[in-house]
Amino acid sequence: MSDPLASYLEDHAAGAAAAVELLESMRDDHRGSELGDFAAGVLRDVESDREILKTLLERCASGAGKNLKEAVSWVGEKVSRLKLGRLTGGELGTLESLETLALGILGKRALWRTLAEIAPADSRLRGTNFEELITRAQTQFERVEEKRLEAARTALSPSAKASS
Repeated sequence: MSDPLASYLEDHAAGAAAAVELLESMRDDHRGSELGDFAAGVLRDVESDREILKTLLERCASGAGKNLKEAVSWVGEKVSRLKLGRLTGGELGTLESLETLALGILGKRALWRTLAEIAPADSRLRGTNFEELITRAQTQFERVEEKRLEAARTALSPSAKASS
């Protein structure tokens, strides 16, 4: 039987891999624009958080399911990208991408809160500043949420319907 903490971390590592893919796609699709620059900045933050998560996962050393879960997440992200960015298209695709990202960041914040709660009882989690990570996730969420609402005003306005 695998370690529940390792399994939990693996699930979040898969989510982090999907977030990185989504942000890379947004950065590349909107290169040279405000949205592309925004995605690049959030990507740096998410990659930093992902490295911390990988370190914690290595301490738990389950290993077996990690690559499979990341691969499944990668494939799922590719399929969702077809819907979010390519098939839905334009402003609605941007809105849905930002919404997916915002939800993922809330999940990451929940992860850090959970780990902060159990850290005193699990030596593998000691030495990590979860309060800082929780604050950083909240800041990331607020930044993405601002962009998401901006995209919603554009994508869902009555004039957006007329132009589609």
